[in-house]
Formats: sequence, structure tokens, C-alpha cells
Amino acid sequence: MPRGDKSKYTDKQIRKADHIADGYEARGISRKKAESRAWATVNKMHGGGEKPGGSGYGKKVNLAPAKKGGRKGGAAAAARPKAARVASAKKAAQTRKRRGT
Repeated sequence: MPRGDKSKYTDKQIRKADHIADGYEARGISRKKAESRAWATVNKMHGGGEKPGGSGYGKKVNLAPAKKGGRKGGAAAAARPKAARVASAKKAAQTRKRRGT
């Protein structure tokens, strides 16, 4: 089986990867990179292809990788000093006030 062959994946896994890739594309990531990340997520959840003969067949699905999205952010902001975060928030508030939003 050549690298990248998807014959051992179920229809559900393929649909799931397409849906995840669409989400990445909506966030501005290139199609190639989005597909790569989507298949990495599906593999992490299912342990690879699940059709009979595959090592992941019949195992439970690990949902943790799919739920990781919103929890990973914020590390960069937390690394900044408090004074910098406060100044940024004040500047943003002034901008919103000026624009009337």
C-alpha cells in the first residue's frame, strides 16, 4: 500500500477528515496543510484506518484530539507581562470607543 493511500479508512473517517479540513480552510490555512492536519487528527482519534485487517479495527474512538481546539490558545498571551496585556486591552477599548462598536 503506497504512502497516503486511504483505502483502509471507513467512509465515516473520510467524511470526518473532509469536515475538519474545511474548518481549517475557513480559518485561512492552505488546502494542503488543512488536509494534512485533518488526517493527523483522524489518525490520532481512530488509530489509523478501521476497515477489517487494520490494527485499529473495533477500538473505541478517542475524542480528546477533536476537543483540544479552544483549550490550547492563550499560551502566548500568558507569557507576556501583565503591564503589556493591560496596555493592549486599554488600546483596544479606545479603538472600540472611537469606532462606536
